[in-house]
Amino acid sequence: MNHYKYFLFDLDGTISESAPGIIKAVQYGLDAVGIHETDKERLSTFIGPPLNVQMKKLYHMSDKDIVTAVTKFRELYETKGIFDCRPYPGLDMLLPSAVESGHILAVASSKPEPFVKEIIGHFGFAPFFSVICGSDIGDELKKRAVISQKARIIRKAMGKLEEKGYAHNDLWQHTVMIGDTSYDIDGAKENHLPSIGCTYGYGSRKELEAAGADCIVSSVKELTGVLLS
Repeated sequence: MNHYKYFLFDLDGTISESAPGIIKAVQYGLDAVGIHETDKERLSTFIGPPLNVQMKKLYHMSDKDIVTAVTKFRELYETKGIFDCRPYPGLDMLLPSAVESGHILAVASSKPEPFVKEIIGHFGFAPFFSVICGSDIGDELKKRAVISQKARIIRKAMGKLEEKGYAHNDLWQHTVMIGDTSYDIDGAKENHLPSIGCTYGYGSRKELEAAGADCIVSSVKELTGVLLS
């Protein structure tokens, strides 16, 4: 791959191994509307896209039930699930090395922004990121969260980097998006940005290839080699 100056990272499945906390909270939310899901593979599809989008896609839920389920999800996630996660091994070396090498790092996640900032801070990674972006916390409850939301979050992150003084043309010519699902790759493509797919997260190689990732890595070590070599 080309050598990029700016790295946009997804959170869940890219920085954070977050399945346990999210899956338990999704089950809690679905239980509240009479859906008792136990299929771990199906539950793992909630990691990445907006909750309301995935609930509608999988269960054809009513808007009322989605609001109830998302509200219950947050009830558990905000109190217990948010920290039922850990950073992928090797990121504690990759992130400071990238900054020391002169790269500019940002987070572009579809998770509500307060949660994103809390998790990045919990991991001790906040000093490495110039910008940390997520969705509006009300989007999933007000039907503003759509499948193309990732593309909007990427544009939001790029805009915040511009506000910090980074040149528009330099940003758009030298940025790469790093994520673990087709959702991340599609968001990058919609913004005409190259992407790296990470199979160590929750998306498969087949999914990432089909989405058109420019490069696919299977470990943080491999990602480090691609970004910093």
